[in-house]
Amino acid sequence: MSLKFSKWTGLGNDFVLVEPGESFDMTPGKALEQRVIELCDRRFGIGADGVVVVTPINENVKSNEFEMRIFNADGSEAAMCGNATRCVAKFIQSRGLSDDSNFVLHTKSGLVKPSVLPDGRVCVNMGLPRDFLGTIKLTADTFDFTGVTVSMGNPHTVIFVDDIEKIQLENWGRILEVDKIFPDRCNIEFAQVIDENTIRMRVWERGCGVTMACGTGSCATLVAAQRTGRIGLEADVVLDGGTLHIKHEEGGPVFMTGPAKEVFKGVVD
Repeated sequence: MSLKFSKWTGLGNDFVLVEPGESFDMTPGKALEQRVIELCDRRFGIGADGVVVVTPINENVKSNEFEMRIFNADGSEAAMCGNATRCVAKFIQSRGLSDDSNFVLHTKSGLVKPSVLPDGRVCVNMGLPRDFLGTIKLTADTFDFTGVTVSMGNPHTVIFVDDIEKIQLENWGRILEVDKIFPDRCNIEFAQVIDENTIRMRVWERGCGVTMACGTGSCATLVAAQRTGRIGLEADVVLDGGTLHIKHEEGGPVFMTGPAKEVFKGVVD
């Protein structure tokens, strides 16, 4: 059966979004995993970091509430994804699924609230950062690391370094993601504080590998930098694919602002 889709990107973190009215079987199992893997394959499929399915909470009434389901490129389901959230907000607006510009998305990790701004960027209330494992010690090959763990609805470990150009992201990320200390794998961020307003970050995403950007990872990085006295209220997080602005006041939610755009539409068998 053919599937109508659109390809979206949030700073190079790219997603296949299932078009409204299309049938996509999300029954857990090997068939779903294989379908997602095939769609995300960059040589034999569409190519993406994940597949996203958006469904109105109330099918009979036009509102601003939707369910967002996200599947990683390896076929596993993600609880949350910041860059996908921005793409979904623009998707809802562009498809006329709501007359609003402020949305409530129901995810596996709770509610997130994106708003499409007049300049076309999307600001997302990502909710409160949550405690995870505190500060931990990790080892990859012969290198020892200190990581600050933060949950943004999904688990992150932020490792601060002096020179991000010297990290072995693919090698270390693959090892650290599956460290036995993590109950269900982990996203790994390496971050360098450039100045009081700027953090350079690179990410290895759980279930995806190296990606050009990670929204929840950017939020976790700012929170980790705050908790360790490295940064203040807000900062630009510079990723391989571009820049996100992250803001967090103590005791409050984290706000992420950045772009999202549609790349193309298509039909796949």
